[in-house]
Amino acid sequence: MFHNIPDAMLKRMQEMERLDVADRTDGTPITKRLRQIPPETGKFLALLCASAPKGNVIEIGTSGGYSSMWLSLACRVRGDKLTTFEILPNKVELAAKTFRMVGIENTINLMHGDARQLLDQYCQIAFCFLDAEKDIYTDCYEKVIPNLVTGGLLAADNVLSHQDDLASFVEHAEADPRVDALTVPIGKGVLLCRKI
Repeated sequence: MFHNIPDAMLKRMQEMERLDVADRTDGTPITKRLRQIPPETGKFLALLCASAPKGNVIEIGTSGGYSSMWLSLACRVRGDKLTTFEILPNKVELAAKTFRMVGIENTINLMHGDARQLLDQYCQIAFCFLDAEKDIYTDCYEKVIPNLVTGGLLAADNVLSHQDDLASFVEHAEADPRVDALTVPIGKGVLLCRKI
């Protein structure tokens, strides 16, 4: 999977990695920053997603489409499409541009809107990556977990970098009898939940 990343995708990934670093240091307003995962988290998510059971693959929080590219590699292996949700119009535009540039626009359903209002139409979820505003994590979790297939995975980013903001969310997941949950210290911290 990682040995066959198309050149256009690899180039766009590297470009977005540089832009993300600059965004964090040059005073770019938070709503305009990419705020994306690091490459090692992308690889980790792609491996998880490729190994998930049969079902829908979703992402909550598209941003510029960086993590979507990693997940698209897994979807290519799975023979699936990715559905990704983004609420900010400028990020939807940027993600659509990214998907066109790397030739994956036909394998991704880019949904513009609040995922909490759109998730009800998605059942049989095999894999969900949650990387949105921290105050909606629990709401999104409660929309996804009932619709995860047995053995399905939910991966939530930033649980170490935003430990104070996400402490109650992590406690909620760890105490949830519907899932097995573990924080993986990769990137900014990923909470991995597997549906029992």
